[in-house]
Amino acid sequence: MLTCACTLLVCLLQTLRGKAGPTGGEAGWPLQSLLKRLPLPPPLLLLLLLLAALGLGWRAWWTGRRQRRPKRGGPGSACPGREPRRRALLDGFYETRLRLSPHVLGHSKAHVSLVVGELVRAGKAAGRLALRGDFVQVGSAYEQHKVGSPDAFDVLLPLRLPPRLELRALPCAPERRQERQPGSRGAFLCALRVAAGAQGSPSRALCVAASEGEEAGAPLLSAALVARWFQAQVQRCLGAVRARLQDRCRVQLLAVGGPSSPLALQIAPRSDYVCCHLSLTVHLTPAIPLGEGLYLTPWVCPRPSAGSQLGLFWTLNLSKAEQRLLAWLRDQVPVDSCHLKCLQILKGLRELGGRALEPPWAAQWDRVLSSYVLKTALFWVLLHSPWQAWEDRLLVARLEDVVLFLVQALQRGRLAHLFLGNPHLPEMLSLPKFVKEAPPVNLLADFDRPTLERVASQLLSVWKQAPRIIRVYGGHRYRKQHLT
Repeated sequence: MLTCACTLLVCLLQTLRGKAGPTGGEAGWPLQSLLKRLPLPPPLLLLLLLLAALGLGWRAWWTGRRQRRPKRGGPGSACPGREPRRRALLDGFYETRLRLSPHVLGHSKAHVSLVVGELVRAGKAAGRLALRGDFVQVGSAYEQHKVGSPDAFDVLLPLRLPPRLELRALPCAPERRQERQPGSRGAFLCALRVAAGAQGSPSRALCVAASEGEEAGAPLLSAALVARWFQAQVQRCLGAVRARLQDRCRVQLLAVGGPSSPLALQIAPRSDYVCCHLSLTVHLTPAIPLGEGLYLTPWVCPRPSAGSQLGLFWTLNLSKAEQRLLAWLRDQVPVDSCHLKCLQILKGLRELGGRALEPPWAAQWDRVLSSYVLKTALFWVLLHSPWQAWEDRLLVARLEDVVLFLVQALQRGRLAHLFLGNPHLPEMLSLPKFVKEAPPVNLLADFDRPTLERVASQLLSVWKQAPRIIRVYGGHRYRKQHLT
């Protein structure tokens, strides 16, 4: 209508100009005078008006199209949260780089169980390890969210020593942990005091005297001494089983990190028992059972400081409680739930996002966004959202929820431990009272604010540019041996 009106107006002006003639004078024809004063010729002006009309029409069409588009993340959208291309790229990345073959994973688990079972039986028969006769399989490989390659496993070996223990709090106030033990504010730490009447050869040799606090002079079970003793005993037991296993695999024991770090049992198969001939790494950790699926394991100080009581403290391992929680969630969420798939894709994006970073900053990136931090963020979002929201068709929207939750936690500098000090957990977990009433633990407490803000910014950028990052860094050229 605007175009037609402008066209009629120009035609009328041209007609009036023709009727005026060359001698009509400008005084009798003010419209003719106005037409002569136009800055542009009438045909060019008409063309500009036509272009303006087309622009207004295109704008009205685009506005109507956006208003008719379904809201992002709505229940009726076909691919909520992102366009179908993003979903297709994430699915392709998951299928080709992250998802494990159940066949290969099952073979690897069976081989690990065989070797570790032989080792435990040999140690129990010789009376060297004081084991309970079982071992506890923990970690992502047994929680169905491991990515990359099924070549790394974690196993706890429960001990029977010393005969009598008492759980004691840290011999320093929580607010002073940073001064005494750098890196300890983001973990639950405790000391184990050996009871006065405890007897037995191993217990007294593995104890040290507390140097400070009200328990000064009391014998405390040293995590570092237990780990060193454990390594020596496992090495002896390995010699007994190596001959029985030599036809199937070659087994080697390596110490990783400090004295309290887990032992690495490397298994190189000789036969086709593991169909892919993977070289397996099994981390063996000594553990003291507390009952109800709780264990104490040696705590490794990430940043040792001079004068601190290194290797004295133990940390609480809640892996069995996490496995029970995952099993309970599996019965609550839909059959095609995407919560584990979300965690696996987050691990993959974290690994890809770190490849473009410089080595010092890349290490900091991996430390802040550890697998346990990612899993904790997923748990918090999962427990505070409707179960039906985790259907597989809503994968992109749920991924964005977890990323935004984690970004906000990094910006605040606080991500609470899910189990410690949380009285609102499902009752089926049956956690003891001291866990529910423990002081809350901030998993990000050991990182300064600039580092956390930088990680938050980088994480948000990785999520926004996920399709490009997957195309650039997700190919065979940049593929590493495995992801954790």
